[in-house]
Amino acid sequence: MKNKIDMTEGAVFPKLVKFAVPLILSSILQLLFNAADIVVVGRYAGDNSLAAVGSTSSLVNLLVNFFIGLGVGCNVVAANFLGAGKKDELNKTVHTTIVLSLAGGVLLTFIGVLFSKQILILMGSPEEVLPLSTLYLKIFFGGITATVVYNFGAALLRSKGDTKRPLYILLAAGVINVVLNLIFVISFSMGVAGVAFATVLSQIFAAFCVILILMREEDEFRLVLKKLKIDRVIFFRILKIGLPAGFQGMLFSFSNMLIQSSVNSFGAVMVAGNSAAQSIEGFVYISMNSFAQGTLTFASQNMGAHKFDRIKKLILTAEFSVTGVGLILGNLALIFGRQLLGIYSDNDDVIEAGMLRLAVILSTYFTCGMMDCMASAIRGVGHSVMPMIVTLIGACGLRIVYLFTFFRIQRFHTFQSIFFSYPISWTVTFLFLTASFIWIMKNISAESKAA
Repeated sequence: MKNKIDMTEGAVFPKLVKFAVPLILSSILQLLFNAADIVVVGRYAGDNSLAAVGSTSSLVNLLVNFFIGLGVGCNVVAANFLGAGKKDELNKTVHTTIVLSLAGGVLLTFIGVLFSKQILILMGSPEEVLPLSTLYLKIFFGGITATVVYNFGAALLRSKGDTKRPLYILLAAGVINVVLNLIFVISFSMGVAGVAFATVLSQIFAAFCVILILMREEDEFRLVLKKLKIDRVIFFRILKIGLPAGFQGMLFSFSNMLIQSSVNSFGAVMVAGNSAAQSIEGFVYISMNSFAQGTLTFASQNMGAHKFDRIKKLILTAEFSVTGVGLILGNLALIFGRQLLGIYSDNDDVIEAGMLRLAVILSTYFTCGMMDCMASAIRGVGHSVMPMIVTLIGACGLRIVYLFTFFRIQRFHTFQSIFFSYPISWTVTFLFLTASFIWIMKNISAESKAA
């Protein structure tokens, strides 16, 4: 019970914070260790290596986010069964989830290893960093199964409010990652290959830990290897939620790939500055996204318990919380932007390029958090197609239109103007999602009263 939060009873805000804070700390640790990758490779392997690692992020996200979306489906289904008190179905969900993670990881390895270079070429990756980017991706995707298994396992733990043990796992895995970085990159001069191998080995450790935790659970979350199989009913229920969430993640990543392609056209220095800025922004994003994850689990449990009024209270609490976090952290990071960018590179041109991006993103980042919380609430009540459609139109569609119209005008064809597509798409998408949530909750309440 100490690793479980009952979100169907009690005050909303304290439990949302209790859920979010360990998740924020976990994500910050993960980003710190990821930042250590970038700092080490930037300082000891040069700006081309820094650009090579950074330029792969949008492609990695495109392929990985689909399976992370399936993990969202596992989280929602498990939390629904937990809220409804259906223990047998919950245990079947645990085993189905792990099988899905293993299958998804193998598929990602196949796609990533075989097609990374071709996709990077299509994205217009600078020629001077293409060989390094390709090498990094092939090693990274060679061990991607461990990353998928960890994320799916952590999603199961989050479905019952357990965000502390994933924090401990990431702390240990991160220390391993940093130590291996120092050994591989500095001592053995392995460059981007060293960073990739360090990441893979640390993720294997994290996957092992989360599986071990599930095998030692004493309740319906207990994993028994002999029982590993897919339950067809639960599998399709997971797909109903997870597939649209996965496609939504892919759509976001696809639009980001187009933006990355536009960034690539300005050369390696701008790519390096953009990579460093993205790393800094990540600390703000994960702090906001932790409230979105809490919203997802909270809404799912209460949907299973048929406590619809608590869901409405939740979304108001979550939106106010995420707005405050986004405004405070975003503007603090912007104020100290040059000093933070200086950690990644001592090249003044790279730092200036990073500041051009930070000036646009960080001042408006809270709108991204508001959008994510609203989308999570909708998925938590069992409607995953709606956020996907709204995202397709409001976020991805607007970014693509922006890049192929406004950005093509010579006066606005600058490095910084690329990033104005983000706050525009976040704001419009949030408004559409809000209208969708109100409509869905009215229908749910009407159906409940009719029943």
